[in-house]
Amino acid sequence: MDGELFNELESLLSKKSVNKSYVPVEKLNRLTKGNHQGAVAQISPIEFHDMEALITEVIESGKTPLFLLLDQISDVRNFGAIIRTAECTGVNGIIIQKKGGAPVNGDTIKTSAGAVFKIPICKVDHIKDAVFYMQASDIKVIAATEKTNDTIYDVSFVEPCAIIMGSEGRGINPSTLKVVDSKAKLPLLGEIESLNVSVACGAFLYEAVRQRMVK
Repeated sequence: MDGELFNELESLLSKKSVNKSYVPVEKLNRLTKGNHQGAVAQISPIEFHDMEALITEVIESGKTPLFLLLDQISDVRNFGAIIRTAECTGVNGIIIQKKGGAPVNGDTIKTSAGAVFKIPICKVDHIKDAVFYMQASDIKVIAATEKTNDTIYDVSFVEPCAIIMGSEGRGINPSTLKVVDSKAKLPLLGEIESLNVSVACGAFLYEAVRQRMVK
């Protein structure tokens, strides 16, 4: 691929917010058996949903909304496990960022046990944008974070709500954490100071299920 065409491709990928990575030519050869011009595209196996349309659809259906926002979950197996749990707990949709998170690929599909095909997934430019839209739609946004004194047993998940889970390394972006409606953490009674994000997500979602079943 010549320099001009490469620059044009770079510009187009940036405009469309498409994730890209640079790899040795040997990897491209393995992926395509040598049939490439210096670039290979991987197409998502699922169709992403429009977040605003999905929220409207859920509200108009008469259901009590329960959404899950993922702030740059980077491990595909965690991502897949979270999708599986979300589908099992009746989450209406999962919102992810266009950049910075794990892709939907074969590992995601396998770990989700196929749940990735059964639950709507939406992409937004920034998770904070999703937070503001949820709030404007009267959906309370609850952050899963250790930076609070409240546990999941102190917070109500009965009303329309969205739960944010942060990335494995840095958690929820501080600027996003400032604009949420509530914060909650899991009580940790042992010596280890944190849980795997997919495990923590499961605990939050099943507390929401429990509260809604006994309300």
